[in-house]
Amino acid sequence: MGRLATLAALHGVATVHSPGPDVAVPVPDETVVAVLAALGVDASTDEAVQDALTRAESAAASRLLPPTVVVWTTPDPGTSGAVLPPALPRALADLPPGTGLRVETERGDTVEWPSLDAPPTDAAAPGPVSAAPEGRSWPDLPLGVHRLAAVAADGRTAGAVLVVAPREVPQPPPRTHGFLVQLYSLLSTRSWGMGDLGDLAELATWSGRELGAGFVQINPLHAAVPGDPTDPSPYRPSSRRFPDPVHLRVEAVPEYAYVTGQGIALLDGLLERAAGLRAAVLDKGALIDRDAVWQLKREALEIVREVPLGPGRRAAYHHFLAEQGQALEDHATWCALAEVHGSEWRAWPSGLRDPRSAETGRARHELIDRVDFHSWLAWLTDEQLAAAGRAARDAGMAVGIVHDLAVGVHPDGADAWAQRDAFAEGMSVGAPPDAFNANGQDWGLPPWRPDVLAASGFAPYRGLLRGLLTHAGALRIDHVMGLFRLWWVPAGADPTRGTYVRYDAEAMLAVLVLEAYRAGAVVIGEDLGTVEPGVREELHRRGVLGTSVLWFERDWEGTGRPLAPESWREDCVATATTHDLPSTAARLTGEHVELRHRLGLLGRPLAEEQREESAEVADWLGTLTRLGLLPADGGDEEEQIRAVYRFLLRTPARMVGVWLPDAVGDRRPQNLPGTWDQYPNWRLPVADAEGRPMTLEELAASPRLHGLMSVLRPSVVN
Repeated sequence: MGRLATLAALHGVATVHSPGPDVAVPVPDETVVAVLAALGVDASTDEAVQDALTRAESAAASRLLPPTVVVWTTPDPGTSGAVLPPALPRALADLPPGTGLRVETERGDTVEWPSLDAPPTDAAAPGPVSAAPEGRSWPDLPLGVHRLAAVAADGRTAGAVLVVAPREVPQPPPRTHGFLVQLYSLLSTRSWGMGDLGDLAELATWSGRELGAGFVQINPLHAAVPGDPTDPSPYRPSSRRFPDPVHLRVEAVPEYAYVTGQGIALLDGLLERAAGLRAAVLDKGALIDRDAVWQLKREALEIVREVPLGPGRRAAYHHFLAEQGQALEDHATWCALAEVHGSEWRAWPSGLRDPRSAETGRARHELIDRVDFHSWLAWLTDEQLAAAGRAARDAGMAVGIVHDLAVGVHPDGADAWAQRDAFAEGMSVGAPPDAFNANGQDWGLPPWRPDVLAASGFAPYRGLLRGLLTHAGALRIDHVMGLFRLWWVPAGADPTRGTYVRYDAEAMLAVLVLEAYRAGAVVIGEDLGTVEPGVREELHRRGVLGTSVLWFERDWEGTGRPLAPESWREDCVATATTHDLPSTAARLTGEHVELRHRLGLLGRPLAEEQREESAEVADWLGTLTRLGLLPADGGDEEEQIRAVYRFLLRTPARMVGVWLPDAVGDRRPQNLPGTWDQYPNWRLPVADAEGRPMTLEELAASPRLHGLMSVLRPSVVN
């Protein structure tokens, strides 16, 4: 191994990647040098490589502790502490005899551990001590993310983050079913041109009470980067920490009822315009226009804000501000500055590009009313998210609302500004070439620096998870493999010339498990595509469910035929499709192939693609028939879709997800990967088999929907 490769390995940067079995592709040296530079390591010359390598090897040799130490334990439900682990973590067991430790817990307590050969003391909160197999003792520490300090007998010192986490996340019931839906696409007769949090509460209440659904899984509700037009993709947000107020049901804001005088007339006018937006989408075939919806809602909310908060409401708002702290202040400040200077913060006056500068502090003071406005919006949205979660629980849902976490954020957004030191400058997350995309992918999302995350005690990550899990029954993590490694692409480089950068997966998982345990939430990982060996096994070990999609589940190492239902994994959400794939009706009829042909997206002649697709569908229909799930004559389209979901019920999957558009025969995908302006991604309402948009009220009354749901719950009237 050369010096550059050795240096890269010490910083978790790959110099070779494997796109397939027994295939090793070297990473270009210029890529390795650029990635190391983004991690603060100069490898631009041979001399610089040698200097950096000498420093890194010296630091590694003298280091007492790794950056993060993880303790997996069993929580004691009767206390805030944890049942002792069976042994010391390896990082502590390997410390020299006589090393003293001190733990400062996240709640402010201090546990002194004068020597590994002596029991620890905690004058503030003494706890039991257990002898580890190595003969060394271990303190009964509470769950949390703490600070650990070590002092060796020879005088060397070290510090580390100490994560004490439960062994696994909470689990769903043995079997439950629910809907998967993009919230913006679900319009009711009360929507302002796109689905909102009021519609989510209605869907949860209706499906939970009438259909026995155990969950509703939705797209990310993260705040978007404002633009002209705004990027409609929910997977390229400004902030993952705070939701977008475009999802608010304005009439549900308590102060709305107390608007008086001219404000009433203005609100009535806005309601009329909102009805026009809704009618354009539902009756005239218009696309969902997020910007137009937000313009109306913003005007209405400005009016509602003139109503003073009552004492109780004011106290609740101030509590929210205190609870969210610096993170909300930064987010609201970015929103206020973006109103003045535009959303591309790198083009702002130089002093404003730093969230901690004196110039930014002065601007925040000058714009304090707008900062407060955006903080208030975050509070209102949080309240309605809480209401939707309560509606799901009150409807008897076993899991509740499944929120979605995008893999990253827009480089011009609020998070990239507020946490700029935590993101790798000049890098973008993507995917290497694989069997599905020979050119690789660049998603345009800056990656977190693993070293900065560890040094901060994973503060940005913890805050993100805590915010999302507050009102979630479960959390879906997009591209969950990113907890282990991410494909970094240098700015301006082709995606094929990127490389993998490894994260401290044990620490990332420990923080995830800890926050999910505290929230009582299930965790689902989107683990489709290329997954390195060992990842699914480790996720399973921590209780994280995977994602299994019917059309991808084949005996790839044997016959290549559809995988028998009993051979599916249990720890997954099983579904027929996703937001990035054709609906089941489009798959069965082959309409998705024709759509891709019309858009010039096929890599082979249409007839060849159609033959292959027809053979695959016939293979699945034959399987469904042999299993007795489909009539011998093949049945019609509705019968075939019901058979698909009967098959999913035959699997041991803990959760079965019904793509809501499948229930009414919708043909159109919500997102067509590989397109931008060629297809209306993220802007289509749920529609019936003829392409006619359907309201939530029509969906709830649809015989076709009830026919499908009778498969999942026989007591539902067909």
